[in-house]
Amino acid sequence: MSSPTDYTPPKVWTWIKTTEGRFANINRPIAGPTHDKELPVGRHPFQLYSLGTPNGQKITIMFEELLALGHKGAEYDAWLVKIGEGEQFGSGFVAVNPNSKIPALLDRSGPKPIRIFESGAMLLYLAEKFGAFLPKDAATRAECLSWLFWQMGSAPYLGGGFGHFYAYAPSKIQYAIDRFAMETKRQLDVLDRRLAESPYLAGPDYTIADIAVWPWYGGLAKGLLYGAGEFLAVEEYKNVQRWADLIGARLAVKRGRIVNRMQGDPKAQLRERHDASDFELRTQDKLETTS
Repeated sequence: MSSPTDYTPPKVWTWIKTTEGRFANINRPIAGPTHDKELPVGRHPFQLYSLGTPNGQKITIMFEELLALGHKGAEYDAWLVKIGEGEQFGSGFVAVNPNSKIPALLDRSGPKPIRIFESGAMLLYLAEKFGAFLPKDAATRAECLSWLFWQMGSAPYLGGGFGHFYAYAPSKIQYAIDRFAMETKRQLDVLDRRLAESPYLAGPDYTIADIAVWPWYGGLAKGLLYGAGEFLAVEEYKNVQRWADLIGARLAVKRGRIVNRMQGDPKAQLRERHDASDFELRTQDKLETTS
């Protein structure tokens, strides 16, 4: 193992600004807005301010699933928030999400807009509002919510832990990578054991638990996160692979995962979504051709 650096924490931590690391320009130890900027508002009942990260994908997949079921009231505008440029610290965004993290959601279908922040809260809110993807049976509902909250508690170890030190940290620290790789593989094993006994996480039916978990762990299983598929030997988790393929084949998932996306194949980037026709007319490859 590589030797640790000689570092003794001070009695009181102080923030030393640095340019090291991918997110150094936006990281800070305080909350609140850094600048005044109102949020745009479209014509649909729901206004989503997001980016096509796993957390953002949860909500766009949910909206596309609801629309596929015929819930016209789930129409939404998806506005792009460039977190690398600090747009999440604008005053309008902070008013919707005081935590300054994407996604942020406004339900404008009633007389007074309702804000929802945290992706798990959004999934639960939408499931209850439209009566979809949330079991009614008490035991199955409890199983669904348990896996939903498992994801909310577990993903920081995958993203902020493993992903950060494996892919984004300015230097490779073996202890940190080993620590979070171990935890990530343990979580994959938790999922694999559950999916050995059930088609979906909550039971026989697809629910918000699957919608929450798939962008993170399904993406990891298919080699879509951090370029770490081989490193984590994701092919070992056969039940996760089966489940990831099953969900990934859904049309609503294919649509939802490209909304607010800024990386990869231009055909798989719909940077903003304001109408269902945008999937055919306004993906980045088409916009670049006409510009």
